[in-house]
Parts: sequence; structure tokens; C-alpha cells
Amino acid sequence: MTRSAAPRSAPPPASFESAVRALIASGQRLEARGLAAATSGNFSLRLSGDRIAITVSGRHKGRLQPEDIMRVDLAGRPLDPQKPSAETALHLLLYRLYPHVNAVLHVHSVAGVALSRHRRDAREIRLEGYEMLKAFPGIETHEGAIEIPVVENSQDIPALARQVEARLQANPSARAYLIRGHGAYAWGADLDEAERVVEALEHLLECELEMQRLRGAQT
Repeated sequence: MTRSAAPRSAPPPASFESAVRALIASGQRLEARGLAAATSGNFSLRLSGDRIAITVSGRHKGRLQPEDIMRVDLAGRPLDPQKPSAETALHLLLYRLYPHVNAVLHVHSVAGVALSRHRRDAREIRLEGYEMLKAFPGIETHEGAIEIPVVENSQDIPALARQVEARLQANPSARAYLIRGHGAYAWGADLDEAERVVEALEHLLECELEMQRLRGAQT
């Protein structure tokens, strides 16, 4: 597997208000790419003072309003009266594991859902030899491979978080993971980097899905 360079760091947003504006804009972009249909997905940004700005539960991410984003602390305690995303613990895990991470995006990728369901026994999806690999932080050549961990879906979020933590500790260079039949999590030093990882991952998963179709057509 290609090993990436040490991750860069970036400061968190200057204020909750700036984080709100950034998350609203990101939701519109990702929804336009088909990655946040209906009320799926959830997005967050690290704030100063061990706080996180995160989307409120059940909101359409392409139509976010300022009141659809709230604050929680790193223990997941709400700091505003709204109800945070049901998957808040999966965001907080990434912020605790990776001090350089300031943005986490969870999207529902058609290609990711289809591939992870089709490859039922796969514990990871290997992406190898693609030029788009260079969109991932620290990767400078297409002559290599990355492995995207695939974890089993569960409605028990604490148990799912433990499963994710174990897989990421075993693969510390991961920049994203898939929940089987559910969606993808990606992260970055800032929101731009996290979005770039999401876009690159979706492109590569679509390539893998198309190759799967072509192999089927040839048999």
C-alpha cells in the first residue's frame, strides 16, 4: 500500500458563524453531485475550544439553513438546543484519533454502496494505478495503491465506532472508509481537503464499479 507523507495541519474556522457558512456551501456542492440525497449524510467542522460544528439530525444537506447546524463538545454533549446527527460519535472519533483533522464529511455514494454490497466479504476496497490517487493527501504518484477499509453496518453507533476505530488503528494511513451498504466517511485538515478526498473517492469507486460491469459483459 502506498504510504503518504505526514498529514498537514490547518487552523479550525475562526468562528461558529464562518463554520456554518462553510458547511452550508459544502452541503449544496455535495448534494449537486448526488452525494447527499434526501436527508442522508452529515458534515462537521472542528472549532476552537474542543467544540465541533455539526449538522442537525434529519436535515436535507443541500438545503441547510444556519439553524440546521449546531455545536457539540468532544464528548458529544450538545451545546445548542437542537438534536445532533445520530452519527455524531463517528465524527468525534476521527477528531480524537487525528489531531490534524478539522473537517469530516459523511456522504451516501451510490458507487460505494453498490461496491460494498456486491463485494460482500471484502474488508477493504483496493484502488491501484489510478491517476486520481494523487488527490489523496500525501500521495504523489499513480504507481501505487490505497486500501479503503469497509466496516459492517450497525444501528448500534457505539459498537460501530469501536469497529471503525480498530480498523483505522490497523490502517493509520487511511483517509476514508466505507460502511457496507451505507456510505463513506472522509476527512481532512480543512473542508477543502475533505471535499477533495470525497470527490476523488467517488470518482475511483465509480471507475471500479464500471470495471466490474465491463468484466461481467465480457464473460
